Amino acid sequence: MIINIVGAGLAGLSAAITLAREGYSIRLISRQRSERAQSVMAEGGINAALDTMGEDDNIKYHFEDTIRGGVYIADPNAVQNLVSRAPDTVKELRDLGCAFHIRGDKIVLRNFGGQKKKRTAYAMSSTGKVLMTTLIDECRKYEADDHIKRFAHHDFIELIIEEGKCKGVKILDEYSKKAYDFMGPVVLAIGGMNGMFNGWTTGTTQNDAQAAATLFTQGVAFSNLEMIQYHPTTIPLPAKRGLISEAARGEGGRLYIMRNGQKYYFMEEKFPELKNLMPRDVVSRQMYFAVHDDANEDQVYLEMTHIADEIWRDKLTDLREEVIHYMNIDPKEEPIPVAPGIHYFMGGIDVDAAHRTNIGNLYAAGECSSQYHGANRLGGNSTLGAIIGGKIAAETIMSDLKDMEFSTDIKETSADLIEDNMAFRQELTDVLIKSLGIVRDEESLNRAYDTTNEMIANDDLSKYDKRRVMLSRAMIQSALSRRESRGAHYRSDYPDTLDEYKKISLARFIDGEVDISFKEVADLKEELNEKKA
Repeated sequence: MIINIVGAGLAGLSAAITLAREGYSIRLISRQRSERAQSVMAEGGINAALDTMGEDDNIKYHFEDTIRGGVYIADPNAVQNLVSRAPDTVKELRDLGCAFHIRGDKIVLRNFGGQKKKRTAYAMSSTGKVLMTTLIDECRKYEADDHIKRFAHHDFIELIIEEGKCKGVKILDEYSKKAYDFMGPVVLAIGGMNGMFNGWTTGTTQNDAQAAATLFTQGVAFSNLEMIQYHPTTIPLPAKRGLISEAARGEGGRLYIMRNGQKYYFMEEKFPELKNLMPRDVVSRQMYFAVHDDANEDQVYLEMTHIADEIWRDKLTDLREEVIHYMNIDPKEEPIPVAPGIHYFMGGIDVDAAHRTNIGNLYAAGECSSQYHGANRLGGNSTLGAIIGGKIAAETIMSDLKDMEFSTDIKETSADLIEDNMAFRQELTDVLIKSLGIVRDEESLNRAYDTTNEMIANDDLSKYDKRRVMLSRAMIQSALSRRESRGAHYRSDYPDTLDEYKKISLARFIDGEVDISFKEVADLKEELNEKKA
């Protein structure tokens, strides 16, 4: 059987390798080669309760931190899979040659936001690049024997859906401009929805979110679309935001704002236990409040000048070089002006704990899927979720489709070329940023909703632009429907977290309209033991 995988980052590679090891054939479809995937940009690390730092960590603590960080709307069964498999996954990556920071024969772990234990394995602040290099090398073994065939520079056009089941995917060769139907089951590993927030995200500019918009209007269910993570420490770059890794705060970086001529370390005063390592939604929100406090100046700084020379040398060399290159500031000598930027989409394609979507023969993994992170993602859980999610999706496919017959032909077909209407994308971005910022309210959300109505009525918009509007509307309506504050979703008009909304928001496109409902969080099937790695 041939499996089509759309996306060649951590999740796509992990799924492809898992399937290839069992003798399956894979078409690995991507806009860019893996070396340009967004996964390369992950900086901080990958979580696993290895307990190499002598802090008595275990997978139950990792589970509890993840569930608490997601404010109790992550799928507990999916999270249990994630944390239980994390130690062996990180050890396997090391055995494959991943260059984690090592002391003796043990992987060194660092502190990361929202976690009370040192649990994050890392390779300076280039962990994504090192993880991707490891998986690319492993993938090449199976490319050499033709189990994996790459289709780089191919764009997703749409799914081929017949009788409610996915039969394949329509793709476009960017070089020849020819379109093809790749028949067979499909795994989506297309990343987050960065292109919906043009210029405001730390992700790659190559991800225009057109695939997500098309999937939504084809009937693929999405969940928790209101949960958009703003990373506290970003800097301006051309056409996007640059990330200052959470590793900076994990190694002792401190946030402050000037108040009456004095440095005010607001996180340390308000959260004396975790201080600057509170979950990202909390830190970003406190930065917002600090900047909007009339007693303070309007710029937050990240101070790292007190960090020891050996930490700069052994753990933060590449971070320092990036800041010097892009800002002409040496963080070892002076503070960095920072501001929150969109970094991760906890919401995405709604999948179960086994990575099945609501469409038969269609699976999703990585940032495009929604189940592990709930209302807010912990640092170090994204790379973990992508790699393990890809593995689980592949295992589910092998279980679901073992005895089924599929057409896996490649057929040349026709498709409209998607014209990237940058002016409209920017117009839509402005609407979303004004309504789906760090702090939200009903007035701004309703204003955005009304604007999307006007856009939909505009006959000059292409069908592709209207799909983007529908996905935007789903985000806005999800935020309107959740009349509480939870994780990354903060409503100034509903500031409390309410038990009645301890549910997953579900967005569907039904009969040309966006439908929002809520579903219960699954019950945990089996209690987690306090297992150590």
